[in-house]
Amino acid sequence: MKGTIKKLVSAPYKLALRGMPDRVALSIEYYRRLGRFPNLSSPVLFTEKCQVRKMNDRDQRHLVLVDKVNVKDFVAARLGHEWLIPTLWSGPALPPRSERNWPVPFVMKTNHTSGGNIFVRSPADLDWDAIELRISEWMARPYEPHTRQWAYNSIERKIIVEPFIGEAGTLPTDYKLFVFRGRVEFIEVDTDRERAHKRSFYNRDWERQPFGLQYPLDPREAPKPSCLSEMIRGAEILAEDAPFIRVDLYDVGGRPLFGEMTLFPDGGMGKFTPPEMDRVFGDLMG
Repeated sequence: MKGTIKKLVSAPYKLALRGMPDRVALSIEYYRRLGRFPNLSSPVLFTEKCQVRKMNDRDQRHLVLVDKVNVKDFVAARLGHEWLIPTLWSGPALPPRSERNWPVPFVMKTNHTSGGNIFVRSPADLDWDAIELRISEWMARPYEPHTRQWAYNSIERKIIVEPFIGEAGTLPTDYKLFVFRGRVEFIEVDTDRERAHKRSFYNRDWERQPFGLQYPLDPREAPKPSCLSEMIRGAEILAEDAPFIRVDLYDVGGRPLFGEMTLFPDGGMGKFTPPEMDRVFGDLMG
């Protein structure tokens, strides 16, 4: 079996994986990314437990949590509308160009994908031919079916337009709160996302942590968010009844704004540095 899997890893594997059972497909992708096979029968690592959760957990509430449009009602009901970035427009297809009168700067994305954004910082960025092509590509394809993140591909696909919340055209710092069984344990800070993506980690008391995940460590100290305690409170409310959820927030003008919620960071297959942290996160997940 292992020999067969190793051969598939070097093939056009994404298409091949689609028709395979979840257990086989996830083992192949896990091996490709991390260089080893997961223990899916008795998982102990965070990355292993994420794969088992993909296979076994079909909680229908996940359909709301991963939907960038519908999750806003969930957040508003629990924290209030003041936590939300306003929605300028959303729908299954772009309106006619004559109706796209959204105030610049704004951001365009789809509700079923992760990491894809179109930033319109000035009128010079309004190349509608290029924008329409890119969005049509996003809308036409499922989100990473080879990684079996089922919820993203079970929702109605939509486009969403929001105001750009950074200053001087610069993206705001992204704070990703790792919530295990209702408690924030670690906070990931993502920087330089458009140029040379880096990360650093802090605990809930804003003490720098000596580990990384997937991207290079940022040697710079990240400033403590002025609304950190409010961020922690909000993230714990949103993720209170789950074994693990990552809640992404921004600190804008001293107040927290909601970004999105993620069940499987980096597809649940991110590489920890040092690798022992995979076990630490796994123990927190329970």
